[in-house]
Amino acid sequence: MSRPPRSTPLQHVARIVLGLFMLFAGIAHLTFARSDFQAQVPDWVPADKDFVVIASGIVEITLGGATLALGRYRVQVGWILAAFFIAVFPGNISQFITKTDAFGLDSDAARGIRLVFQPLLVLWALWSCGAFSSIRNRKAKSL
Repeated sequence: MSRPPRSTPLQHVARIVLGLFMLFAGIAHLTFARSDFQAQVPDWVPADKDFVVIASGIVEITLGGATLALGRYRVQVGWILAAFFIAVFPGNISQFITKTDAFGLDSDAARGIRLVFQPLLVLWALWSCGAFSSIRNRKAKSL
C-alpha cells in the first residue's frame, strides 16, 4: 500500500475536528440526544429505531476514532466516512419531508438548511482525509 498524500496543516486540523465531531455525535447517540436521533429515523426503516440509533452511534464513534488514529489509512477512512454521511442522508430528507422536530430544527427553513450541510460533510471528509489528493496523484502517475 502506498503512503497517503501529505496533508496541509489546515487539512490536518480539519480532520482532527471532524474526528472529534464524530466522537461527540456518537456519544450523543448513545446518551443525552438518543430520543432526538430516534425521531430522525424514518418510519420506513425496517428496524427498531433505538437499535438504529445505537448502531449508528457505535459506527460514528468507530469512524471518529479511526479519523483521529489511523493516519496511514486516512484516505480509506475518508471514503468510508463520506459513504456514511451519504447513507444517513435519507434520514435528514425524511425529517424535512415529515416536518419532524428534533435538535431544535422546528421549521422548514432550519431543516432545509441542515440538508445543505450534509453534502458539505461528505466534502469535508474527502478533503480533510486526503481522498481528493489521492485521486489527483493516481491520475498524475497514470499519465
